[in-house]
Amino acid sequence: MKKFFIAGLVFFLLSGCSILEEKHQMNKNAQQLAAEGAASFMNADYEDAIKAYTDLKDWYPFSKFAILAELKIADAHFHLEEYPEAIAAYENFEKMHPKNEAVPYIINQIAMCWFNQIDTIDRDETPAKKAMAEFERLIRLFPEDEHSQEALAHIDACIDNMAGHELYVANFYNKTEKYEAALKRYQYIVENYAGTDQSRIALEKIPGVSEHIKAVESDKDEK
Repeated sequence: MKKFFIAGLVFFLLSGCSILEEKHQMNKNAQQLAAEGAASFMNADYEDAIKAYTDLKDWYPFSKFAILAELKIADAHFHLEEYPEAIAAYENFEKMHPKNEAVPYIINQIAMCWFNQIDTIDRDETPAKKAMAEFERLIRLFPEDEHSQEALAHIDACIDNMAGHELYVANFYNKTEKYEAALKRYQYIVENYAGTDQSRIALEKIPGVSEHIKAVESDKDEK
Protein backbone atom coordinates (compact mmCIF):
# COMPACT_ATOMS: atom_id res chain seq x y z
CA MET A 1 0.00 0.00 0.00
CA LYS A 2 2.88 2.29 0.89
CA LYS A 3 4.52 1.63 -2.51
CA PHE A 4 1.33 2.56 -4.33
CA PHE A 5 1.08 5.77 -2.29
CA ILE A 6 4.68 6.76 -3.09
CA ALA A 7 4.22 5.96 -6.79
CA GLY A 8 1.04 8.03 -6.86
CA LEU A 9 2.75 10.91 -5.10
CA VAL A 10 5.66 10.87 -7.57
CA PHE A 11 3.23 10.83 -10.51
CA PHE A 12 1.29 13.74 -8.99
CA LEU A 13 4.45 15.78 -8.45
CA LEU A 14 5.72 15.12 -11.97
CA SER A 15 2.34 15.98 -13.46
CA GLY A 16 2.26 19.14 -11.41
CA CYS A 17 5.71 20.14 -12.65
CA SER A 18 4.63 19.54 -16.22
CA ILE A 19 1.52 21.68 -15.79
CA LEU A 20 3.50 24.46 -14.13
CA GLU A 21 6.08 24.37 -16.92
CA GLU A 22 3.35 24.60 -19.56
CA LYS A 23 1.71 27.50 -17.73
CA HIS A 24 5.08 29.22 -17.54
CA GLN A 25 5.50 28.81 -21.30
CA MET A 26 2.01 30.14 -21.93
CA ASN A 27 2.89 33.30 -20.02
CA LYS A 28 5.44 34.12 -22.72
CA ASN A 29 4.38 36.27 -25.63
CA ALA A 30 5.07 35.52 -29.29
CA GLN A 31 8.23 37.61 -29.41
CA GLN A 32 9.67 35.87 -26.34
CA LEU A 33 8.98 32.43 -27.81
CA ALA A 34 10.52 33.51 -31.11
CA ALA A 35 13.65 34.68 -29.28
CA GLU A 36 13.76 31.46 -27.27
CA GLY A 37 13.45 29.39 -30.43
CA ALA A 38 16.14 31.42 -32.20
CA ALA A 39 18.56 31.08 -29.27
CA SER A 40 18.05 27.31 -29.12
CA PHE A 41 18.47 27.04 -32.88
CA MET A 42 21.69 29.09 -32.83
CA ASN A 43 23.06 26.77 -30.12
CA ALA A 44 22.10 23.70 -32.18
CA ASP A 45 19.54 22.72 -29.52
CA TYR A 46 17.13 21.81 -32.27
CA GLU A 47 14.67 19.83 -30.16
CA ASP A 48 14.25 22.79 -27.81
CA ALA A 49 13.90 25.06 -30.83
CA ILE A 50 11.12 22.86 -32.21
CA LYS A 51 9.31 23.04 -28.87
CA ALA A 52 9.54 26.84 -28.63
CA TYR A 53 8.53 27.40 -32.24
CA THR A 54 5.68 24.87 -31.97
CA ASP A 55 4.35 26.68 -28.89
CA LEU A 56 4.60 29.95 -30.78
CA LYS A 57 2.77 28.56 -33.80
CA ASP A 58 0.04 26.93 -31.72
CA TRP A 59 -0.58 29.75 -29.23
CA TYR A 60 -0.07 32.72 -31.52
CA PRO A 61 -1.08 31.52 -35.01
CA PHE A 62 -1.76 35.06 -36.23
CA SER A 63 1.48 36.52 -34.92
CA LYS A 64 3.98 38.00 -37.37
CA PHE A 65 6.42 35.38 -36.04
CA ALA A 66 4.17 32.40 -36.85
CA ILE A 67 5.34 31.93 -40.45
CA LEU A 68 8.96 32.10 -39.32
CA ALA A 69 8.18 29.46 -36.69
CA GLU A 70 6.80 27.10 -39.36
CA LEU A 71 9.97 27.47 -41.40
CA LYS A 72 12.36 27.05 -38.48
CA ILE A 73 10.54 23.92 -37.28
CA ALA A 74 11.23 22.38 -40.69
CA ASP A 75 14.86 23.54 -40.58
CA ALA A 76 15.32 22.07 -37.11
CA HIS A 77 14.05 18.68 -38.27
CA PHE A 78 16.44 18.94 -41.22
CA HIS A 79 19.42 19.56 -38.94
CA LEU A 80 18.36 16.63 -36.76
CA GLU A 81 18.35 14.50 -39.95
CA GLU A 82 14.67 13.77 -39.36
CA TYR A 83 14.05 13.97 -43.07
CA PRO A 84 10.47 12.63 -43.30
CA GLU A 85 9.38 15.18 -40.68
CA ALA A 86 11.33 17.94 -42.40
CA ILE A 87 9.83 17.12 -45.81
CA ALA A 88 6.31 17.15 -44.35
CA ALA A 89 6.95 20.52 -42.67
CA TYR A 90 8.50 22.09 -45.77
CA GLU A 91 5.71 20.81 -48.02
CA ASN A 92 3.08 22.15 -45.63
CA PHE A 93 4.82 25.54 -45.60
CA GLU A 94 4.80 25.69 -49.41
CA LYS A 95 1.15 24.63 -49.51
CA MET A 96 0.10 27.26 -46.97
CA HIS A 97 2.34 30.06 -48.30
CA PRO A 98 2.82 29.47 -52.06
CA LYS A 99 3.75 33.11 -52.73
CA ASN A 100 6.24 33.47 -49.88
CA GLU A 101 9.72 34.61 -50.86
CA ALA A 102 11.18 31.57 -49.09
CA VAL A 103 9.58 29.10 -51.54
CA PRO A 104 12.75 28.61 -53.66
CA TYR A 105 14.64 27.83 -50.46
CA ILE A 106 11.84 25.47 -49.39
CA ILE A 107 11.96 23.52 -52.66
CA ASN A 108 15.74 23.25 -52.40
CA GLN A 109 15.45 21.99 -48.83
CA ILE A 110 12.92 19.33 -49.84
CA ALA A 111 15.33 18.24 -52.56
CA MET A 112 18.21 18.15 -50.08
CA CYS A 113 16.17 16.03 -47.67
CA TRP A 114 15.89 13.40 -50.41
CA PHE A 115 19.46 13.96 -51.62
CA ASN A 116 20.89 13.32 -48.16
CA GLN A 117 19.10 9.97 -48.08
CA ILE A 118 20.75 8.70 -51.28
CA ASP A 119 22.47 5.41 -50.52
CA THR A 120 24.90 3.16 -52.37
CA ILE A 121 24.01 1.93 -55.88
CA ASP A 122 22.86 -1.46 -54.58
CA ARG A 123 20.08 0.23 -52.60
CA ASP A 124 16.71 1.75 -53.49
CA GLU A 125 17.07 4.62 -55.95
CA THR A 126 13.85 6.38 -54.84
CA PRO A 127 15.68 9.15 -52.90
CA ALA A 128 17.76 9.99 -55.99
CA LYS A 129 14.65 10.13 -58.19
CA LYS A 130 12.75 12.29 -55.70
CA ALA A 131 15.71 14.62 -55.19
CA MET A 132 16.21 15.04 -58.93
CA ALA A 133 12.52 15.81 -59.47
CA GLU A 134 12.64 18.56 -56.82
CA PHE A 135 15.89 20.05 -58.13
CA GLU A 136 14.39 20.13 -61.64
CA ARG A 137 11.24 21.80 -60.26
CA LEU A 138 13.38 24.43 -58.58
CA ILE A 139 15.27 25.20 -61.80
CA ARG A 140 12.05 25.29 -63.82
CA LEU A 141 10.20 27.64 -61.45
CA PHE A 142 13.10 29.78 -60.25
CA PRO A 143 15.91 29.61 -62.84
CA GLU A 144 17.58 32.77 -61.50
CA ASP A 145 17.60 31.71 -57.87
CA GLU A 146 21.01 31.08 -56.29
CA HIS A 147 19.99 27.55 -55.28
CA SER A 148 19.23 26.67 -58.90
CA GLN A 149 22.93 26.92 -59.77
CA GLU A 150 23.84 24.43 -57.05
CA ALA A 151 20.97 22.20 -58.13
CA LEU A 152 22.67 21.42 -61.45
CA ALA A 153 25.58 19.70 -59.71
CA HIS A 154 23.21 17.81 -57.46
CA ILE A 155 21.22 16.62 -60.47
CA ASP A 156 24.42 15.19 -61.97
CA ALA A 157 25.02 13.29 -58.74
CA CYS A 158 21.45 11.95 -58.81
CA ILE A 159 21.86 10.79 -62.40
CA ASP A 160 25.13 9.08 -61.53
CA ASN A 161 23.46 7.23 -58.65
CA MET A 162 20.45 6.14 -60.71
CA ALA A 163 22.58 5.03 -63.65
CA GLY A 164 24.88 3.21 -61.25
CA HIS A 165 21.93 1.40 -59.72
CA GLU A 166 20.65 0.30 -63.14
CA LEU A 167 24.12 -0.94 -64.10
CA TYR A 168 24.43 -2.82 -60.82
CA VAL A 169 21.14 -4.63 -61.49
CA ALA A 170 22.06 -5.30 -65.14
CA ASN A 171 25.40 -6.80 -64.11
CA PHE A 172 23.66 -8.97 -61.53
CA TYR A 173 21.32 -10.37 -64.18
CA ASN A 174 24.28 -10.93 -66.48
CA LYS A 175 26.26 -12.81 -63.83
CA THR A 176 23.27 -14.99 -62.95
CA GLU A 177 22.77 -15.78 -66.67
CA LYS A 178 19.44 -13.98 -66.94
CA TYR A 179 20.57 -12.54 -70.22
CA GLU A 180 17.30 -11.19 -71.58
CA ALA A 181 16.68 -9.23 -68.38
CA ALA A 182 20.28 -8.00 -68.47
CA LEU A 183 19.95 -6.89 -72.09
CA LYS A 184 16.83 -4.85 -71.33
CA ARG A 185 18.62 -3.12 -68.46
CA TYR A 186 21.71 -2.34 -70.52
CA GLN A 187 19.56 -0.96 -73.33
CA TYR A 188 17.61 1.13 -70.83
CA ILE A 189 20.86 2.65 -69.53
CA VAL A 190 22.05 3.51 -73.03
CA GLU A 191 18.72 5.13 -73.92
CA ASN A 192 18.14 7.02 -70.67
CA TYR A 193 21.62 7.87 -69.39
CA ALA A 194 23.48 8.81 -72.56
CA GLY A 195 26.85 10.41 -72.00
CA THR A 196 27.48 8.75 -68.64
CA ASP A 197 30.22 6.25 -67.82
CA GLN A 198 27.49 3.74 -67.07
CA SER A 199 26.07 4.20 -70.57
CA ARG A 200 29.47 3.51 -72.11
CA ILE A 201 29.90 0.35 -70.04
CA ALA A 202 26.37 -0.83 -70.89
CA LEU A 203 27.04 -0.29 -74.59
CA GLU A 204 30.14 -2.45 -74.34
CA LYS A 205 28.18 -5.20 -72.57
CA ILE A 206 25.30 -5.44 -75.07
CA PRO A 207 27.10 -7.44 -77.83
CA GLY A 208 28.29 -10.11 -75.41
CA VAL A 209 24.88 -10.46 -73.79
CA SER A 210 23.22 -10.66 -77.21
CA GLU A 211 25.59 -13.49 -78.15
CA HIS A 212 24.65 -15.37 -74.97
CA ILE A 213 20.96 -15.00 -75.84
CA LYS A 214 21.57 -16.35 -79.35
CA ALA A 215 23.55 -19.28 -77.95
CA VAL A 216 20.76 -20.16 -75.52
CA GLU A 217 18.17 -19.99 -78.30
CA SER A 218 20.38 -22.13 -80.54
CA ASP A 219 20.68 -24.78 -77.82
CA LYS A 220 16.90 -24.81 -77.46
CA ASP A 221 16.46 -25.31 -81.22
CA GLU A 222 18.89 -28.22 -81.26
CA LYS A 223 16.99 -29.91 -78.46
